[in-house]
Amino acid sequence: MAFVYNPPTTPWLDIVYRDNDIAVVNKPSGLLSVPGREIIHRDSVTLRLMSVLPTALIVHRLDMDTSGIMLFALNKAAQSGISRQFQQRTTQKTYLAKVLGHPSEQSGSVDLPLICDWPNRPLQMVDFEVGKPSLTHYRVLEQQTESSLVELTPVTGRSHQLRVHMQQLGHPILGDRFYGKPVAHPMAPRLCLHAQSLSINHPITNEPMTFTAPCPF
Repeated sequence: MAFVYNPPTTPWLDIVYRDNDIAVVNKPSGLLSVPGREIIHRDSVTLRLMSVLPTALIVHRLDMDTSGIMLFALNKAAQSGISRQFQQRTTQKTYLAKVLGHPSEQSGSVDLPLICDWPNRPLQMVDFEVGKPSLTHYRVLEQQTESSLVELTPVTGRSHQLRVHMQQLGHPILGDRFYGKPVAHPMAPRLCLHAQSLSINHPITNEPMTFTAPCPF
Protein backbone atom coordinates (compact mmCIF):
# COMPACT_ATOMS: atom_id res chain seq x y z
CA MET A 1 0.00 0.00 0.00
CA ALA A 2 1.37 3.42 -0.97
CA PHE A 3 2.39 5.72 1.87
CA VAL A 4 0.08 8.71 2.41
CA TYR A 5 1.51 11.65 4.36
CA ASN A 6 -1.11 12.79 6.87
CA PRO A 7 0.75 14.71 9.60
CA PRO A 8 -0.99 15.41 12.92
CA THR A 9 -2.21 18.96 13.45
CA THR A 10 -3.10 18.93 17.17
CA PRO A 11 -1.07 20.30 18.76
CA TRP A 12 0.27 22.27 15.79
CA LEU A 13 3.52 23.09 17.61
CA ASP A 14 4.61 22.06 21.11
CA ILE A 15 7.53 24.30 22.16
CA VAL A 16 9.07 22.90 25.34
CA TYR A 17 11.72 25.62 25.82
CA ARG A 18 13.13 28.68 24.09
CA ASP A 19 15.59 31.49 24.76
CA ASN A 20 17.54 33.82 22.49
CA ASP A 21 19.73 30.99 21.14
CA ILE A 22 17.86 27.70 21.15
CA ALA A 23 14.36 26.27 20.93
CA VAL A 24 13.21 22.79 21.92
CA VAL A 25 10.14 21.14 20.41
CA ASN A 26 8.22 17.99 21.32
CA LYS A 27 7.71 16.50 17.84
CA PRO A 28 4.68 14.26 17.32
CA SER A 29 4.90 10.92 15.54
CA GLY A 30 3.91 11.24 11.89
CA LEU A 31 5.41 14.69 11.27
CA LEU A 32 8.57 15.10 9.19
CA SER A 33 11.56 16.79 10.82
CA VAL A 34 12.40 18.75 7.66
CA PRO A 35 10.41 19.45 4.47
CA GLY A 36 10.31 16.70 1.88
CA ARG A 37 11.01 17.30 -1.82
CA GLU A 38 7.38 17.01 -2.89
CA ILE A 39 4.92 19.85 -2.19
CA ILE A 40 2.64 17.42 -0.33
CA HIS A 41 5.56 16.59 2.01
CA ARG A 42 6.42 20.21 2.89
CA ASP A 43 4.70 20.26 6.27
CA SER A 44 7.36 19.61 8.91
CA VAL A 45 8.32 20.59 12.44
CA THR A 46 11.05 22.84 10.98
CA LEU A 47 8.64 24.92 8.88
CA ARG A 48 6.10 25.08 11.70
CA LEU A 49 8.76 26.41 14.06
CA MET A 50 10.06 28.88 11.46
CA SER A 51 6.54 30.31 11.15
CA VAL A 52 6.92 31.65 14.71
CA LEU A 53 10.72 31.75 15.02
CA PRO A 54 11.99 32.61 11.50
CA THR A 55 15.69 32.18 12.35
CA ALA A 56 15.30 28.55 13.48
CA LEU A 57 18.10 26.29 12.21
CA ILE A 58 18.14 22.49 12.13
CA VAL A 59 20.88 20.71 14.14
CA HIS A 60 19.60 17.11 14.23
CA ARG A 61 16.61 15.08 13.09
CA LEU A 62 14.14 12.49 14.29
CA ASP A 63 12.54 9.89 12.01
CA MET A 64 9.08 10.94 10.89
CA ASP A 65 7.56 8.07 12.88
CA THR A 66 9.50 8.90 16.08
CA SER A 67 8.13 11.39 18.59
CA GLY A 68 9.91 13.46 21.22
CA ILE A 69 12.55 16.05 21.96
CA MET A 70 14.05 17.92 19.02
CA LEU A 71 16.48 20.81 19.43
CA PHE A 72 16.88 23.84 17.15
CA ALA A 73 19.39 26.69 17.06
CA LEU A 74 18.15 30.25 16.61
CA ASN A 75 21.39 31.72 15.27
CA LYS A 76 24.57 30.57 13.51
CA ALA A 77 26.73 30.68 16.64
CA ALA A 78 24.32 28.41 18.53
CA GLN A 79 24.05 26.07 15.53
CA SER A 80 27.83 25.73 15.38
CA GLY A 81 28.10 25.08 19.13
CA ILE A 82 25.35 22.46 19.19
CA SER A 83 26.57 20.74 16.02
CA ARG A 84 30.01 20.41 17.59
CA GLN A 85 28.50 18.66 20.62
CA PHE A 86 26.64 16.18 18.41
CA GLN A 87 29.77 15.50 16.36
CA GLN A 88 31.89 14.99 19.49
CA ARG A 89 29.12 12.84 21.06
CA THR A 90 29.00 14.90 24.24
CA THR A 91 25.21 15.11 24.07
CA GLN A 92 23.17 12.50 25.95
CA LYS A 93 19.98 11.09 24.44
CA THR A 94 17.55 8.59 25.90
CA TYR A 95 14.63 6.99 24.10
CA LEU A 96 11.75 4.82 25.24
CA ALA A 97 10.51 1.99 23.04
CA LYS A 98 7.96 -0.78 23.23
CA VAL A 99 9.46 -3.88 21.64
CA LEU A 100 8.12 -7.29 20.72
CA GLY A 101 8.73 -10.03 23.30
CA HIS A 102 11.09 -10.10 26.27
CA PRO A 103 14.86 -9.62 25.86
CA SER A 104 16.79 -12.43 27.56
CA GLU A 105 19.06 -9.93 29.30
CA GLN A 106 17.74 -7.04 31.38
CA SER A 107 20.41 -4.75 29.93
CA GLY A 108 23.04 -4.91 27.26
CA SER A 109 24.44 -3.36 24.11
CA VAL A 110 23.98 -3.80 20.38
CA ASP A 111 27.16 -3.04 18.42
CA LEU A 112 26.41 -3.59 14.72
CA PRO A 113 27.68 -1.44 11.80
CA LEU A 114 24.98 0.06 9.58
CA ILE A 115 24.74 1.24 5.98
CA CYS A 116 21.91 2.32 3.70
CA ASP A 117 20.20 -0.59 1.93
CA TRP A 118 20.37 1.42 -1.29
CA PRO A 119 17.89 -0.51 -3.50
CA ASN A 120 15.39 -0.40 -0.62
CA ARG A 121 16.14 3.07 0.79
CA PRO A 122 15.38 4.55 3.28
CA LEU A 123 15.92 1.13 4.90
CA GLN A 124 19.25 0.52 6.60
CA MET A 125 21.05 -2.79 7.04
CA VAL A 126 23.94 -4.36 8.92
CA ASP A 127 27.16 -4.56 6.90
CA PHE A 128 30.37 -5.69 8.62
CA GLU A 129 32.57 -4.68 5.67
CA VAL A 130 31.55 -1.11 4.88
CA GLY A 131 28.94 -0.26 7.53
CA LYS A 132 29.52 2.67 9.87
CA PRO A 133 30.10 1.85 13.57
CA SER A 134 26.79 1.93 15.46
CA LEU A 135 26.33 1.33 19.18
CA THR A 136 23.16 1.26 21.29
CA HIS A 137 22.79 0.48 25.00
CA TYR A 138 19.44 -0.87 26.21
CA ARG A 139 17.76 -1.51 29.55
CA VAL A 140 14.45 -3.29 30.15
CA LEU A 141 12.14 -1.17 32.31
CA GLU A 142 8.94 -3.20 32.28
CA GLN A 143 7.48 -6.35 30.75
CA GLN A 144 3.96 -6.78 29.42
CA THR A 145 2.41 -10.02 28.16
CA GLU A 146 3.72 -9.79 24.60
CA SER A 147 6.07 -6.81 24.77
CA SER A 148 8.64 -4.94 26.85
CA LEU A 149 9.25 -1.27 27.58
CA VAL A 150 12.94 -0.54 27.11
CA GLU A 151 15.16 2.49 27.57
CA LEU A 152 17.54 2.99 24.66
CA THR A 153 20.71 5.07 24.78
CA PRO A 154 22.37 5.54 21.39
CA VAL A 155 26.10 6.29 21.45
CA THR A 156 26.18 6.93 17.69
CA GLY A 157 23.44 8.59 15.66
CA ARG A 158 22.96 6.54 12.50
CA SER A 159 19.74 6.66 10.50
CA HIS A 160 17.20 4.12 11.82
CA GLN A 161 19.85 2.90 14.29
CA LEU A 162 17.51 2.05 17.17
CA ARG A 163 14.96 0.43 14.88
CA VAL A 164 17.51 -1.84 13.16
CA HIS A 165 19.36 -2.69 16.37
CA MET A 166 16.17 -3.78 18.11
CA GLN A 167 15.19 -5.85 15.07
CA GLN A 168 18.62 -7.49 15.04
CA LEU A 169 18.28 -8.23 18.75
CA GLY A 170 15.13 -10.15 17.86
CA HIS A 171 12.78 -7.62 19.43
CA PRO A 172 11.55 -5.15 16.77
CA ILE A 173 9.78 -2.00 17.91
CA LEU A 174 5.99 -2.20 17.91
CA GLY A 175 4.34 -0.31 15.04
CA ASP A 176 7.53 -0.29 12.94
CA ARG A 177 6.40 -0.33 9.30
CA PHE A 178 9.96 -0.84 8.05
CA TYR A 179 11.48 -3.42 10.40
CA GLY A 180 8.50 -4.79 12.33
CA LYS A 181 6.82 -7.02 9.75
CA PRO A 182 4.97 -9.30 10.01
CA VAL A 183 4.28 -9.38 13.78
CA ALA A 184 5.40 -6.16 15.51
CA HIS A 185 4.10 -3.71 12.89
CA PRO A 186 0.35 -4.31 13.38
CA MET A 187 0.65 -4.41 17.19
CA ALA A 188 0.55 -0.61 17.55
CA PRO A 189 -1.05 2.27 15.60
CA ARG A 190 2.27 4.18 15.54
CA LEU A 191 5.96 3.49 15.92
CA CYS A 192 6.47 3.05 19.67
CA LEU A 193 9.73 5.01 19.80
CA HIS A 194 9.99 8.28 21.72
CA ALA A 195 12.94 10.62 22.24
CA GLN A 196 12.36 11.14 25.95
CA SER A 197 15.32 13.31 26.94
CA LEU A 198 18.26 15.25 25.53
CA SER A 199 21.11 16.72 27.57
CA ILE A 200 23.46 19.38 26.19
CA ASN A 201 25.59 22.27 27.30
CA HIS A 202 24.00 25.55 26.26
CA PRO A 203 25.93 26.60 23.12
CA ILE A 204 26.48 30.17 24.36
CA THR A 205 26.52 30.03 28.19
CA ASN A 206 27.85 26.43 28.46
CA GLU A 207 25.24 25.74 31.15
CA PRO A 208 24.27 22.04 31.38
CA MET A 209 20.63 21.59 30.30
CA THR A 210 18.32 18.59 30.05
CA PHE A 211 15.00 18.63 28.18
CA THR A 212 12.32 15.96 28.52
CA ALA A 213 8.98 15.08 26.97
CA PRO A 214 6.48 12.62 28.48
CA CYS A 215 6.08 9.35 26.63
CA PRO A 216 2.75 9.21 24.72
CA PHE A 217 2.40 5.41 24.56
